[in-house]
Amino acid sequence: MFQPIPQSGEVGVGTLQGRTLFITGASRGIGKAIAVAAARQGANVAIAAKTVEPHAKLPGTIFSAAEEVEAAGGKALALQVDVRSEEQIARAMAEAAERFGGIDALVNNASAIFLAGTVETPMKRFDLMHQVNVRATYACTQAAIPYLARSGNPHILNLSPPLDLSPRWFASHVAYTMSKYGMSLCVLGMAEELRPQGIAVNALWPRTTIATAAVVNLLGGEEMAAHSRKPEIVGDAAVAILAREARACTGNFFIDDEVLRAEGVTDLDRYAVTPGAELYPDLFLDPEKAP
Repeated sequence: MFQPIPQSGEVGVGTLQGRTLFITGASRGIGKAIAVAAARQGANVAIAAKTVEPHAKLPGTIFSAAEEVEAAGGKALALQVDVRSEEQIARAMAEAAERFGGIDALVNNASAIFLAGTVETPMKRFDLMHQVNVRATYACTQAAIPYLARSGNPHILNLSPPLDLSPRWFASHVAYTMSKYGMSLCVLGMAEELRPQGIAVNALWPRTTIATAAVVNLLGGEEMAAHSRKPEIVGDAAVAILAREARACTGNFFIDDEVLRAEGVTDLDRYAVTPGAELYPDLFLDPEKAP
């Protein structure tokens, strides 16, 4: 059974106690793992996602995620949001800020994936990936900045990869790579743009594939999931980043296991779906460069 990393009183330099996180795509997977990890430190979490009714292949709704957040010790606000709509984003941000007295961190986690070549990628899939990945990241950040500017330790965290322009990461799925790198380009530019305001902008990406519904349903099924890590590794890494001093931690492209090692976590085997199994590297990372 998964055991969380020690609370910030034991590792790291900060805490999320009483802070408010706005997390997109938080009804399941990595987004929910971040929400629950933050809740263990007493955070308030706005769960901004589309799912309100259970789905056979996509377990979890905004309401079930909210229940898990509150069971973990946090306060939750379930918000049905289509991140393709700036109007819905603005309303959700305002509601979260009113409920909790502000917003301290934005986690741009919502994502769409379709791994195919140029001819095989329908334009509706191209549009969806760019709307949900890069456009929503930009729109959510734009809406959050006025709230974050009033926070004592404001953070933006994008779930996107480090920028590696090797053709190998484009050749097989150029549309998806463009959309995810667009999120990373937001980090590159916005970290500098928002530095004078003290708003940290960072990226986080997993070293290995993560056992999410996308992996099971769209990529490699249960076989790939068995060689993946649990979403909790990304959740714990995200919490460690968001607890850091914003002005001293911006413009970084973090990898989940490197973050945890820096926090003094040495046992990463507990995050494996199948302890001892070979782990599959995630996209955009060269396994030969792994520590």
